[in-house]
Amino acid sequence: MESDLVQRSSLFCSRPSSFLCETSADLFLSELLNELRDDRVSPAVKVLLLTPLIEHPSLLCGCGGEGETSLELMSVFSQCPPKWFQLRSQLLVALTSVLVCSSSRASQDFVELLLGVVQDPGDLSGDQGVYCVRVTAWECLRELESCCPGLLTQHLELLAGLRQRESGRGHQGAVLLFALTLRNAVYHLTQDPHAGAENLRALLGANTSVAWEADQDLRTCSGSDALHSVVRGPMGSVPTLQTGPDCKELRGVVSSLLEESYLLTPLSQAALLHRLTELVAMVTAVSPALFRAQLLRLMGTFEVSLLHSTLLLKAAFTDSLFSAEDELFFLRRLLVLSQHPLLSSAHKLFYIHCVLRFPENRPISFSDDGLPVLLTPQLASVLVPTVFNDGSTLLHRLHLLSLVHLEEGEDSEESQGVAFLYQLLTALLHMVESGATTDLTVTFFRACFLFLLHFLSVERCLANLMQRLAQLYLRHAHLAQHLINLVDRVQDRLPESDWGIGLLTALQEVIVQAPPTQFSSHLKVLSRVAEEEVIPQQKTLHFLFNVVRSASSSACGRDNWRLGNEVLVVCRRLLVHGHLDRLLVPLGDILHHMTCHYGDTDIRDHARLYHALLTTLSRDKLAGVLTEGGTHVKKQTLCCLMAESEGLTRALTVHQVEGPVLRLTAATPPPQESEDQSEGEVAADVLTALQTYRAQFSDPSFSSSFPLTFRLLHVATPTPGFDRLYSVRLHFRLTDRHYESLSDVSVPCLFRERPPPTLTLTLKPRHALPTTLYVSALFSTEDGLTWLRPLPDLHITFRQTLLPVPVPPALRLQVWEGLWEEFEGGGGMVSLFCCQLEEACLQALIQEHFLPFLVSEVSQQEVKVLHFLSPRSHVLLKLHPQEDAVHFHIATDTAQLLPYVNAYLRTITSRGHTPSSQDHAHSSQDHAHS
Repeated sequence: MESDLVQRSSLFCSRPSSFLCETSADLFLSELLNELRDDRVSPAVKVLLLTPLIEHPSLLCGCGGEGETSLELMSVFSQCPPKWFQLRSQLLVALTSVLVCSSSRASQDFVELLLGVVQDPGDLSGDQGVYCVRVTAWECLRELESCCPGLLTQHLELLAGLRQRESGRGHQGAVLLFALTLRNAVYHLTQDPHAGAENLRALLGANTSVAWEADQDLRTCSGSDALHSVVRGPMGSVPTLQTGPDCKELRGVVSSLLEESYLLTPLSQAALLHRLTELVAMVTAVSPALFRAQLLRLMGTFEVSLLHSTLLLKAAFTDSLFSAEDELFFLRRLLVLSQHPLLSSAHKLFYIHCVLRFPENRPISFSDDGLPVLLTPQLASVLVPTVFNDGSTLLHRLHLLSLVHLEEGEDSEESQGVAFLYQLLTALLHMVESGATTDLTVTFFRACFLFLLHFLSVERCLANLMQRLAQLYLRHAHLAQHLINLVDRVQDRLPESDWGIGLLTALQEVIVQAPPTQFSSHLKVLSRVAEEEVIPQQKTLHFLFNVVRSASSSACGRDNWRLGNEVLVVCRRLLVHGHLDRLLVPLGDILHHMTCHYGDTDIRDHARLYHALLTTLSRDKLAGVLTEGGTHVKKQTLCCLMAESEGLTRALTVHQVEGPVLRLTAATPPPQESEDQSEGEVAADVLTALQTYRAQFSDPSFSSSFPLTFRLLHVATPTPGFDRLYSVRLHFRLTDRHYESLSDVSVPCLFRERPPPTLTLTLKPRHALPTTLYVSALFSTEDGLTWLRPLPDLHITFRQTLLPVPVPPALRLQVWEGLWEEFEGGGGMVSLFCCQLEEACLQALIQEHFLPFLVSEVSQQEVKVLHFLSPRSHVLLKLHPQEDAVHFHIATDTAQLLPYVNAYLRTITSRGHTPSSQDHAHSSQDHAHS
């Protein structure tokens, strides 16, 4: 029962929702509490059983039983021997988790229990167990006070005394708890308009019992953003407590806490400074000068948390704490850290962000992109971006330097800073022209957008950039989508600028003058050009006619259909163009030519529809038919052709299916006739057999591939209207370059009531590695509509890539011996995998997994296995049973296969053949050498 409950507890923590669907939370909770009360259960098991209550208290105690659960846990805690310190600590954490997610009255007893634990001096005699429990109690008290602000307000004097007594981690927890409780207490005093210095003095000397009922109001008011951080946002919104000039008690407390901050860890120091900043901001009688002694240390630290606290002090107190010299020093410090070579990129970006949002003593502007007045071009020169920066760093530096140089005045044309930034863009452009990576290409276009965003008035640079981008596209047409995105973003952010129109016009010019290649990219750009009414479209129409005439004379095929579809996309945009009357004749000629001469039937039908719409409907009616979200024309005003065209358009459109329809499952390939072990002649020696085997790789007719068999099924949950499918075409897309491109697989029909078809996909690897295929299905339904739906990814595992060696069976042993000698002699990689398997399990393992690849008899002392992986990789195994384990000696000619072989052996040897084989596999003792 004990081990069963531990397993159920682990299952609940991994999948709580699924677990509670099979059993009730009350029943599971009662089982846990019964085991925790049982004295026969070991403390280690009880610690494991507390995990569900710690991680998911709301699921187990969310039905009104929190009070009983907390009382049970406190009863277990009271009965725990002091030496079970780990269990006692976990019980405190579990009690805190249960009470935080509830409003139980037992919290009064629990707080008294925690206060009793933190006052226990048992560790003065060297008992570390008692000390660990006390440290946990401090953390639990802080969690309760954070979730229920004001819960420990009446114990401030007690907490102050305990803070003086503690040391080490306990002192850190006591300091943080005291600062948090004091901050919450002062905040609640600010909510009372009649509170003053007397109330604050009474608060610092109070020490009475806790009343949970009064804390419900405290819980309600704790939801405000101000309570979580009262110094965020404008300082005028910070609640203040008017105490007059006499506030020496609070000043003394804050001073002592600042002196003790040196003993804390950096993260705890940051949390303490945050609370003290909020406290001083709320009590105006306490001068921020108390923090002066900390400033030099804080502004010179490398700790991000402490520097963030310094920024918080700067934002809260500005010139009340920071002089002009301090402000300049702090800004220089941020600039130095922004390019420090020993810091990570994430830290450098954080410091650049701090410079952009630097809280000034006297801010002139509240703009999000306003730079501090003290940031001059000379100071910012340390952040000059270069092509050697990573993408994020380069863009952030470019943004900051652009803001700096915007302050140089109206004469941006002659600005040296702007000229340098444009030189950076030019350098990036040269790298993209030379075939840069995708990341660098994206960085270049983002840098172009930032430059346009800031320096729209620099006409000379912008005109030159426009021409350079057009020439870049002429040499690298695959960048079409990047250029379109750049135009879209510029028009969104800078609607008053015509730079995007100029770039599209320049692209149109280079496209119509380019050689007749890269039609797909060109048509994508021209489709975007057709959206702009101010750009003349005659050149686009001339280019389209040349494309259609060229495609009509070529052979029909899938590429021809795609090209025709892309031409029709441009024609559709031109049909809704604002100046359609000027384009009517040439556009009609293009559509008529496609209707009569285009090779693909589907494209001819679409072109016939568009030609009918063009020659029959007015421009307004065309807009109503073809424009999505455009001008809607009343249905009764349209002619009959419009209604017919809507149905035809729906029939000719490929629709997206919202829910899953099909799935692929692996199928067992049909059995093949076993090869005669005696066929073929035995080679005279190992060398001859190996030479004969390798000679076939030079034969052009040798095809190193393997089939993958699967079944095409409907999903279990039927989707209405998709039980009968016709002309199903499966398209496979590679996720890497490990395999050759795959052809589509067609299925004439697929009915739910009929047995599913078995399909075979032939894979030709470039590298013998696992991969994943993206699968999509295009199919038709009984109503004549065409649908497209992605299928679950098809995973090609390492096991599926293992093939028998392509050599006659009589020669396999000689080939194995020749390869083994070659690999072990330095021509490959060798490794060793060990695991515990009984004799019967080993025989079952060989029969199940290695039988097609055996080159020796199973009864022999050493079992030899030879795997072939396309196109020409090998994995050799030698199974050698020992007294205490089974040794799998591994040899391969491809080093990248060793991790997969190790994982494969670990999987097949730990699938529960016997209890002794449950993942006793040693980590593979790789002694690979080349």
